[in-house]
Amino acid sequence: MSFILALDQGTSSSRSIVFDGAGQVVAMAQREFRQIYPRPGWVEHDPQDLWQSQLATAQEAIAKAGLTAQDISAIGITNQRETTVIWNRRTGLPIHNAIVWQDRRGEPLCAQLRGHGHAEQIRHSTGLVVDAYFSATKIRWILDHVSGAHIAAARGELAFGTVDTWLLWQLTGGAVHATDVSNAARTMLFDIRHNVWDHELLKLLHVPDSLLPAVHASSHVYGQTLPALLGATIPVAGMAGDQQSALFGQACFKAGLAKNTYGTGCFMLMHTGDKFRSSENGLITTAAAQPTAQPEYALEGSVFIGGAVVQWLRDGLQAIQGSHQVQALAESVPDAGGVMFVPAFTGLGAPYWNADARGVIVGLTRGSTVAHIARAALESIAFQSTALLQAMSRDAVAAGGSAVAELRVDGGACVNDLLMQFQADLLGIPVLRPQVTETTALGAAYLAGLATGLFRNLDELSALWQVERRFYPTLPRDRAEALMGEWAHAVRQATAV
Repeated sequence: MSFILALDQGTSSSRSIVFDGAGQVVAMAQREFRQIYPRPGWVEHDPQDLWQSQLATAQEAIAKAGLTAQDISAIGITNQRETTVIWNRRTGLPIHNAIVWQDRRGEPLCAQLRGHGHAEQIRHSTGLVVDAYFSATKIRWILDHVSGAHIAAARGELAFGTVDTWLLWQLTGGAVHATDVSNAARTMLFDIRHNVWDHELLKLLHVPDSLLPAVHASSHVYGQTLPALLGATIPVAGMAGDQQSALFGQACFKAGLAKNTYGTGCFMLMHTGDKFRSSENGLITTAAAQPTAQPEYALEGSVFIGGAVVQWLRDGLQAIQGSHQVQALAESVPDAGGVMFVPAFTGLGAPYWNADARGVIVGLTRGSTVAHIARAALESIAFQSTALLQAMSRDAVAAGGSAVAELRVDGGACVNDLLMQFQADLLGIPVLRPQVTETTALGAAYLAGLATGLFRNLDELSALWQVERRFYPTLPRDRAEALMGEWAHAVRQATAV
C-alpha cells in the first residue's frame, strides 16, 4: 500500500498526517509554536519555528505510522495563506520574522492604494479587495523597514515566499524556490486570469520580480527532499493554500459545490469552474487548487471570528473552563432568548468588509444568563456563515448558475452537532459532514497523489469522499428569514459603534 505525507502548516500549530491510498488517516502529529505580538494589530512568527515544528511533526507522524520514508510515495504541503517570509538566498536565513495574515500593519499603504484609485486595477487582475490581509503590503513593509533590504532585493539576493514556499526551500535544501497558483493568488501581485505575476502591480508596489518564486499547478512534482531530513528522498508533489486545499479535499471539483471550514475564523469557498467572475456581493475571487495548468476559480468569503468566539467565552468571559464545554452550556437553554452576539472583535469580514465594526451583544433582558450568551455566541458562527452563503448564491444566480444546493463542512467546530443543525436551519439546505474532517491536509495529499500517479483522476477522488452525517433543515423558512433579519439588525449596531 502507498502512503502520502501531508504537511499542514497552520497559524497556531504545525501538523503532519500520514494518509493511506484510500484517503484515510493513518497517523498524525502536531506541535504548537510561539505567537509574537510586537504591537497591537501586529502578528509575527519566527520562520525557523515554522520549519522546525513542521519537520519534527513529519518525522513523528512517519514513526507513529510504523513506516519509513521509503513507504511514503509523496509529500503534499498546505499552509496558512498570505503569511510572508523574506530570506537571504545565500544563507537561507530570514531577514525578518514572518508577518502573519492577521497582521494589520499594511493598512496605511492599502489606504494609499485605495485613495490613489488603484482598487479596481488590483481587483481586475487579482480578484482581491485591497486589504492588509494579503501579502503585497507585508512584502513592502519588510523591504522598507529592514536596513539594506531594497538594495539586496534589487540585486537578486533575497527570496520571498508564503509559508509553502519557505517549507519547500527548506525541504529541498534551497534547490527549489516555487509556489502554486492558489498561494500566489493570495499575494495581491498575481494575475489569476493568466496565471502570471502582474508586472504593473509589482512596479506599483516597488517589489522586484527577482524576489518571486516560480508558480506551478497545485498538483506538480516540485522537487525532492534532502535524504537526511526524513531518511530518504521523497517527491514534494502537491501544494495549496489551506482553504483551497480544503475545497479540494472536500471533492468540490465542479462549479456550484461549496465548503465551509469552521476554525478560528470561518472560510467559505464555492467552486466557480474555469471562468473568472467578480463578486457583486462583497466576496473575493481567488484561484482554486489547480490539478493542471488550466485555471480554475472560486468565490471566497472570510469570517474573521468563528471558533475564536468560543475561546473568548473561555478566556475573556470565563464562562467555561474548556472549549468542549460550550455545547452543553448552550444546550442548557432552549434558544438564545432573543440575545444576538456579533463577535466583531477585529472588524467584520465578508460580505460586510467593515474594519471599524466592534463586537456587540444585543437583546439582553433581566432573564438573560451566561447560557443564553453562550448559545448566541455559538449561533453567531452560523449567522455569519449564512450571510456568506447567501452572498455566494446571489453571485451564482447572477452569473447564470443556480443557488448552492448543499454545504460541505470541516474544521474543528464542525463536530458541534448543535451548531451544524442550526447552520442547516438558517441556510435551508443540507449540511454535510464528511467521514474524514481533516480535509485541508487531505486536499494536499490528493494533489500529491495525482501528480505521482497514486490516484488516476478526479472521479476516483470523488468516490473516496464519504458523508458521516447529513444535517437537514427543520426550521420553517419564515422563521429562519426572521432570524436573519434580527441578525442584520444586530450587525447594524456593531457597525454604528
